[in-house]
Amino acid sequence: MKQYDHPTADDFQVLPILHALSDPFRLSIVRKLVELQPQPCAPLQAGRPKSSVSHHFSVLRKAGLIRTDVVGVVHMNSLRTQELEARFPGLLGTILAALAREEEGSASPVLAPLAV
Repeated sequence: MKQYDHPTADDFQVLPILHALSDPFRLSIVRKLVELQPQPCAPLQAGRPKSSVSHHFSVLRKAGLIRTDVVGVVHMNSLRTQELEARFPGLLGTILAALAREEEGSASPVLAPLAV
């Protein structure tokens, strides 16, 4: 069975991480993995076609957000929380906390743009 390539923590970059998290479906995968990990692909699919889901997992893997390990015929996914935290302290937690505040309707007011 195919094993996946994963970037090293030193290769993580902010823009690919932000890009990966900008898609609502990929963000939902990350949020589910925060609650319970590792998880096989099936419970994370949300009824989407396998080809679409494979693409989203690939984007998350290439950004360094998740690790997919093949165990027999099951693909187990987990967040690379410790590696992300070591490389970009507080990034993932800040993004997820901001999203939770927005969903609760208590988002902070938008700050005025910085003067240049």
